[in-house]
Amino acid sequence: MRRRLHLLAVRALAIAIAGAVSPISAQLIVFDPNNYAQNVLTAARELQQINNQITSLQNQAQMLINQAKNLASLPYSSLQQLEQSIQRTQALLGQAQRIAYDIKQIDRAFSTTYAPASTNASDQALIANAQTRWQNSVAGLQDALRVQATVVGNLNTHRKEMSALVSSSQGATGALQVGQAGNQLLGLQAQQLADLTAAVAAQGRAQNLEIAQRTAAQDQGREQLRRFFAPGRGYQPSGVRMFHQ
Repeated sequence: MRRRLHLLAVRALAIAIAGAVSPISAQLIVFDPNNYAQNVLTAARELQQINNQITSLQNQAQMLINQAKNLASLPYSSLQQLEQSIQRTQALLGQAQRIAYDIKQIDRAFSTTYAPASTNASDQALIANAQTRWQNSVAGLQDALRVQATVVGNLNTHRKEMSALVSSSQGATGALQVGQAGNQLLGLQAQQLADLTAAVAAQGRAQNLEIAQRTAAQDQGREQLRRFFAPGRGYQPSGVRMFHQ
């Protein structure tokens, strides 16, 4: 297009020069300098206007190219991998054994199994509660280890996703791709924090169950010791035959 506009400008200049020469006769040509200079100046101005238009069109075309780059979407997405990691961690938390992450269930357990030993409870009931508390502690420790194993397993996935997102960010061609890469990196960081929160919660649950078990065992031990020394109900000595005749 630039070449065609230049050709039109040259033709206009030639026409202007030809118009400045008026044939008087077949042998005599009269040259008018003022008219020639005016025509050359006019042609030069028209050529400058054409150059300005060409430059303007080039700038507009470059602006459209830049806008297209800025609106281009990032070709890589880590959303699916992050969602799968979160779902695995949530599934493990939802599979918590016995006393899980439920307020009503916790309150019910601490009003029965972990409640202070009752003087009216039978010895068999005390033993059963102690066994239940021990089972709860073991289940809590197992759940904590499972969550921790899942979080450790997610580390390799996080490493791969971070490497891919950083590479995509460095090769981004526009503002939109840069922003999307940054948002996905923030999503990866949020997922890592969620894994850390889950691991801390599972570990805290296991520790609290162990502490509650020891506390209840101490209270039950005092009750059993009281019963052992209670007059008329405690320990009654009896004869034992060591040898048979």
